[in-house]
Amino acid sequence: MNEPQLRELVPAVIGVLVRRGADFAAAEDAVQEALIRALEAGPGEQPRDLKAWLISVAWRKFLDAARAEKARRERELAVEAEPPGGPVPAADDTLRLYFLCAHPTLPPSSAVALTLRAVGGLTTRQIAAAYLVPEATMAQRISRAKRRIAEVRLDEPGDLATVLRVLYLVFNEGYSGDVDLAAEAIRLARQLATLSDEPEAAGLLALMLLHHARRTSRTGPDGRLVPLAEQDRSCWDTELITEGVAILQTALARDRLGEYQAQAAIAALHADAPTASETDWVQIVEWYDELLLLTGSPIVRLNRAVAVGEADGPQAGLAELAEIDPTLPRYTAVAAYLRERAGDLGPAADLYAEAARAATSLAERDHLTREAARVRHAERKSPPP
Repeated sequence: MNEPQLRELVPAVIGVLVRRGADFAAAEDAVQEALIRALEAGPGEQPRDLKAWLISVAWRKFLDAARAEKARRERELAVEAEPPGGPVPAADDTLRLYFLCAHPTLPPSSAVALTLRAVGGLTTRQIAAAYLVPEATMAQRISRAKRRIAEVRLDEPGDLATVLRVLYLVFNEGYSGDVDLAAEAIRLARQLATLSDEPEAAGLLALMLLHHARRTSRTGPDGRLVPLAEQDRSCWDTELITEGVAILQTALARDRLGEYQAQAAIAALHADAPTASETDWVQIVEWYDELLLLTGSPIVRLNRAVAVGEADGPQAGLAELAEIDPTLPRYTAVAAYLRERAGDLGPAADLYAEAARAATSLAERDHLTREAARVRHAERKSPPP
């Protein structure tokens, strides 16, 4: 059977079982068993109504497990009396399941893993491979998350902000192992945006699409990071950009601005510029002003300092930087960039080297080390004052 099609149905099927009386962990386990059976079916064994088939098989799996536990006999008899057929509001159940998996009582890492498992339909092995951890470690993380929300009813979910944050965490993991987490996050965000009437859900989807459109140009053939200004814009996915901008415009028209819409607007302005020099930095600063009002985030303030440096000159950017906590991640790299723009090549090279030593990834460290060497070389070649 078609694996992507099956995964699309997972959250709705789990939601049906939970609504019928199964606890979340038992429902999720039963649906996973049903998925395995579906994937093992031969080409001629595909049922006409795949969703109804999954519900039926998963429900039987749940009842079999319930019968094996004497302590659950009373609840089994109660739920067994309810006929398994009849229409089910799939969209409603799916949306509630999103919220349940991203419940505020769960730490972010657990919420991400549970969302990928229950809503995304990924196996524990796939999730573990994507996060580069042993399968046993990921299984424990998912089990702990299930136990933690065991007492949470389906009608007592978390809030949308938590759901969106979890999906954005998934997206930011990008690609590793045999699961493309960025693509998976976009798939789930599409589903959430369809189910939800909130413009921020659409804003997050637009943001993901606009960032994903530049994915192939972010690294060179040798794996080196390529800064935005140096990326080959002919490699950007114009279809994703067009879709992202259209979704964003529809969301902004609702006049209920949120942080993901503001971030998407900034990404759209970068995507709209034919060249780096034609970027509308003045508008980008204005959007950072909006984003800062919405979040108060020091990281937003840091990114705004870069935008001010582009719009009003490096000295203006450095003045903004002077008001920001220097212990922030990327602060030193931003200071190096603005110092170089201002012509202070010696201090800029030193700052690039310092930023490289503090880098948290090998690719970022290599990039900043090369920047330090490049600026140091330029300093030596420049005429004395």
